[in-house]
Amino acid sequence: MTQILEKAWNSVLTLPEDRQDLIAYMILEEIEDEKFWDRQFEESQNKLSNIADKVRNDIKSGRVQKNGFGEL
Repeated sequence: MTQILEKAWNSVLTLPEDRQDLIAYMILEEIEDEKFWDRQFEESQNKLSNIADKVRNDIKSGRVQKNGFGEL
């Protein structure tokens, strides 16, 4: 356990049980959210790679034009 996590943990232990539960739910929700986004990122890597390949091919074949913002 890191020092900052231990400090936070010890602080939480001084709170009433209902507040401890609230903080525990918040932590668990944050962990699940991180897991969700990690999965989303992993699943998107192949799609992003395919898009990058298509853009590179479009540039090589001359299908991409360089324009300024006023020319979009």
